[in-house]
Amino acid sequence: MQNDDLKAAIEAAYADPTLCGQTLYREAVETAVAALDAGRLRVAEPVGDAAHTWQVNEWAKKAVLLYFRIRQMQTMEVPPLEFYDKIPLKKHFEAQGVRVVPHGVARYGAYLAPGVVMMPSYVNIGAYVDGGTLVDTWATVGSCAQIGKRVHLSGGVGIGGVLEPVMAKPVIVEDDCFIGSRAIIVEGVHVEAEAVIGANVCLTQSTKIIDVSGAEPVEYRGRVPARSVVIPGTVTKRFPAGEYGVACALIIGRRKESTDKKTTLNDVLRDFQVAV
Repeated sequence: MQNDDLKAAIEAAYADPTLCGQTLYREAVETAVAALDAGRLRVAEPVGDAAHTWQVNEWAKKAVLLYFRIRQMQTMEVPPLEFYDKIPLKKHFEAQGVRVVPHGVARYGAYLAPGVVMMPSYVNIGAYVDGGTLVDTWATVGSCAQIGKRVHLSGGVGIGGVLEPVMAKPVIVEDDCFIGSRAIIVEGVHVEAEAVIGANVCLTQSTKIIDVSGAEPVEYRGRVPARSVVIPGTVTKRFPAGEYGVACALIIGRRKESTDKKTTLNDVLRDFQVAV
């Protein structure tokens, strides 16, 4: 089934879920999720040559939602562990060139590129994790999140997932980013290439991301510009009961462009004293 035909079948089944009882539409859903699992299809992808521009493939997200509908609960045994769920576990990591340390778990329908390393961590259905990325201990990559090449998701990082509404953009972390321990990135926040996010930074669509590296503050929402170095901060907000500090994120500098990303990253962490 060609992509256009696949998309048309998914759109029809999403508009009328009773169609999922028919073989044609069930097979379309299963084919789409298999394509997500293999990385041939993505929930969101870069657009052309435009820097940091992405498009959401809503129909791919619809396929994931329909997959939940057509699947039955089943017992999955990974002795001595047992799971009871609708979505199978991802398998055949050796053939895919992916290292998974016990108890790393990825759901079927998530793509892990060759060179990915999963410590005891979790990657949900619809997510895309590109080559050379480390998903460190107890880090989670939510449904449909898009993680670039050579990204380091440190211990306990929480990358949020999104399935509904279907038009909502997932979290995007572009190539060569470093995300510090216990950082939280949710609600479709877009972290552009080579950014460094310090430990405990929390980024939502409503979080003020303030560049304080220049003479005047510059505010962003929902987007961390490329090569930014970001730490947790607070801003004062007035409430009926008085003024209180509200969490924000502060851009305190820029990571320099370099072909040696590891050297540059080490220099950044040292120079800016970023907690990781």
